[in-house]
Amino acid sequence: MNGLLVIDKPVDLTSHDVVGRVRHILHERRVGHTGTLDPFATGVLIVLVGRATRLAQFLSGHEKHYDAIIRLGYATDTGDRTGTPITPATSVSERQWTEDEIEAALGSLRGEIDQIPPMYSAKKIGGQKLYELARRGEEVERQPVRVCIHEFAPLKPDGQLMKDNRDGTFDFHARVVCSAGSYVRTLAEDFGKRLGIGAHVAELRRTQVGTFNIESAITIEQLKTNFAEGALGTVLHPPGAALSFMPFLHLIDDDARKVRNGVAVKVAEVPWADGENIRLCDNDGTLIAIAQYDVSKGELQPRVVLAD
Repeated sequence: MNGLLVIDKPVDLTSHDVVGRVRHILHERRVGHTGTLDPFATGVLIVLVGRATRLAQFLSGHEKHYDAIIRLGYATDTGDRTGTPITPATSVSERQWTEDEIEAALGSLRGEIDQIPPMYSAKKIGGQKLYELARRGEEVERQPVRVCIHEFAPLKPDGQLMKDNRDGTFDFHARVVCSAGSYVRTLAEDFGKRLGIGAHVAELRRTQVGTFNIESAITIEQLKTNFAEGALGTVLHPPGAALSFMPFLHLIDDDARKVRNGVAVKVAEVPWADGENIRLCDNDGTLIAIAQYDVSKGELQPRVVLAD
């Protein structure tokens, strides 16, 4: 039972809650996730099972895709709908933004930008998660983080840029494609600032992580059914499925035995960079380890061994 699951996380569960439920269903202690989703958010959560949990360190940098509803009218202390309004609801019914104004605001937030991590986030400073400090009423200085917003565009579900909620707020549906470490909540707040109004994320759905999209995701209930019916293999992806971006090498049997014991293997001249991570597979194409290339020694040193 080694591999990864693409779970469609439901609303009101933490990512850790999902891990706990997967452990319970599979009767497997070694379960982890990559890329935390907030409790109010839904969508793709990559869950690692068995020895595949050792691969978490290589999967944290995947690009992510989101569908978001940004509510214009007021900001909250968490940046999403679960928080307390920190600015009074402001009527914007008399203010109609032009398409040019909206596009200018979107355009200013695309590409490489600096974001200050929100206090209500899992980012650690001084060994403590920011949201733990925030819940105690503490606020600490955070350094800007460079992220890349590849796409920030309107979705127009009803053919309109803005939906009037008739309560002094407007909803803006957006598609966001961003690098790891980006905060859609911060993006929403900055978008509101560009338009001169408080804003927060009302709904957030992650539709893709790396090469895994929402169409390939299963619910927790579906996982329970698959396991009960002995069909786990139909939804459990092999450990190397998320590492297609990484160079690979097929090993002969003798070298495969060495790698399984954590012993480095010599390689001929290769185009890899010094320190680059390489997938090592046996003759059957099964991933057995991730190794690091040492150009000075001309060898691959196993960093993570998956096979016995």
